[in-house]
Amino acid sequence: MSSGHADTYPRLVGDIGGTNARFAMVLTPGAAITHIRTLPCADYPGIAEAMEAYLKLEAVPAPKNAAMGIANPVTGDAISLTNNDWAFSTEAVRQRLGLERLTFVNDFTALALSLPYLSSTEKRQVGRGAAVEGAAIGVIGPGTGLGVSGLIPQKGRYSALEGEGGHVTLSAQTEEEFAVIAAILKTHSHCSAERVLSGPGLKTLYRALAEVRGIQARNIDSPEISSLGVSKQDALCTDTLNMFCALLGSEAGNLALTLGALGGIFIGGGIVPRFGDFFEASPFRRRFEAKGRFSSYLEKIPTYVITAAYPALTGAAAAMTGLID
Repeated sequence: MSSGHADTYPRLVGDIGGTNARFAMVLTPGAAITHIRTLPCADYPGIAEAMEAYLKLEAVPAPKNAAMGIANPVTGDAISLTNNDWAFSTEAVRQRLGLERLTFVNDFTALALSLPYLSSTEKRQVGRGAAVEGAAIGVIGPGTGLGVSGLIPQKGRYSALEGEGGHVTLSAQTEEEFAVIAAILKTHSHCSAERVLSGPGLKTLYRALAEVRGIQARNIDSPEISSLGVSKQDALCTDTLNMFCALLGSEAGNLALTLGALGGIFIGGGIVPRFGDFFEASPFRRRFEAKGRFSSYLEKIPTYVITAAYPALTGAAAAMTGLID
């Protein structure tokens, strides 16, 4: 990242999800991101109050500029979050905080912008393949929702995509997957990828799979389904996780084909990194490559799990650097 102009610092960066808001500071040009703090969104009536609380808790100098990755489309001044009840005007928040500039980008756009800065210790390769330098890169990640973005090479630099790829229609490949989607469609008019490939979606998948198999689902939430599945203490939970990984592999493969992502596909979000070795042994990579005549194309594309703690904060700083410097 460029060092930037000293008179545009300090800079506040953030990663606003449906559940948590993470903030940090870049105090001077070329400085590392510091003063990282996570605040629960539910504790604050709006984003301005959360930002003010962060600045007070960390006792940092007042920022001059700020950039936030946010789990939402960014199409104008008015923003209303999809996965929590915050709604606000960007300009009103900028004025309230006394900022010279306040920029919001989709959270997965911010995550995409962080990808060139990830070190080898901040990503874990799953399966074969080798990245082609300078080629397009994709990122997809289940969390509170399902984020999708990518980096497209343009005149020696990358441009990040802003889209809502998590809401594409989920595709099945096995009879049981078709039956599971049919079960979900009994109560939802559309079975998007996010409907299954997300934190809430894991519970939806578990209950639908139980219905298809004629098994009584237990009254458990996604974290427990994940824990019991990874540890193989509950067969239905384990099968649910394997189907989750398989469907994610298909969607990741679709993204790779759509973008021509020879630079690799990255898996972000808060769910998959918790799967650990289970994910590597899951059907994910096999399904990623299972594209018929284009299987050999996908075999060459590497897939990585992002293991960095706060990559979207790096991406928000990169977004601001591109806008201001």
